[in-house]
Amino acid sequence: MNASTRPRALFNVIVLALVAFFALSACGITHFWRESAGEERLTGRVRVDGSSTVAPLATAAAQFYADKQPGVRVTVKTSGTGGGFKKFCAGATDITDASRVIKETEKAACEKKGVRYEKLSLANDALTVVVNKNAHWVDCLSTEQLKRIWEPGSDITNWHQVDPRFPDEPLVLFGPDRDSGTFDYFTRAINGEEGASRTDYRPTADDNDTVRGVAGSRGGMGYFGFSYSEENESNLKSLMIDAGDGCVVPSVTSVQDGTYKPLSRPLFIYSTTKALKRPEVEDFVEYFVEHHANITASTRFVPLDSAQARKLKSDLKRLKAAAG
Repeated sequence: MNASTRPRALFNVIVLALVAFFALSACGITHFWRESAGEERLTGRVRVDGSSTVAPLATAAAQFYADKQPGVRVTVKTSGTGGGFKKFCAGATDITDASRVIKETEKAACEKKGVRYEKLSLANDALTVVVNKNAHWVDCLSTEQLKRIWEPGSDITNWHQVDPRFPDEPLVLFGPDRDSGTFDYFTRAINGEEGASRTDYRPTADDNDTVRGVAGSRGGMGYFGFSYSEENESNLKSLMIDAGDGCVVPSVTSVQDGTYKPLSRPLFIYSTTKALKRPEVEDFVEYFVEHHANITASTRFVPLDSAQARKLKSDLKRLKAAAG
């Protein structure tokens, strides 16, 4: 090294040393702040499964929570609401996501295994009927038209059969499979009986398959949660629904004021009381509840109204009391 380069090299060493010093100092300050604030550093794993509709909420909660407790690994899987309850009642998961309330048969399965639980409603949803972006002929369908399309034994295979004003365009149907809480809710709300549906559609456990199917078929139609329609509005068109009082667009406002019917619904997580005895599970659930508004906004679901938010807090207290 010649004399002309020594000052520059020395300067670089000093800069690197200062960067390292401040980085370590920042870590120390952060650690000190967390310790002085009484925040316990946790480790462990939280297992979440269930509804594909609720999964984006749980996934966002897990991602945000990782900043608070990086030592806790929260895994979110999607087996559908029904599939999730099977695992939950078998004791294979700590939390299950659900787009409907637990059924009596599922309650019995949990009881048989000694699994105690509580449910928490963390957001609302507008179950949304979507069509291809180029389906210019339709903006609104009545619940009666939807019933004629989706009821068991329906022979409607063309848009022209739905309404004579619609074109001669094949109707290609996509939707959730029978393990889905969305399937249960839609069939009950539209067809009048849970599980009652035509079978000649393309079922899937992944709502993204429905997105791709409808986007790829000019005459396509499907249904899923509000967030998926919001995320894919460049490729899909959400339909207004007429339940007898005129066409209503699915939105935050129409869900909270009750005008978007009958496809508005709450979304849940269920936690076992046994799992909540573990600090990492309790802390994650508390975080989810405390930050539900931000998590809901980040995932484009419909937030709780003030009464629902108050009930959520009381439900969490009941869950923690049950866990002891």
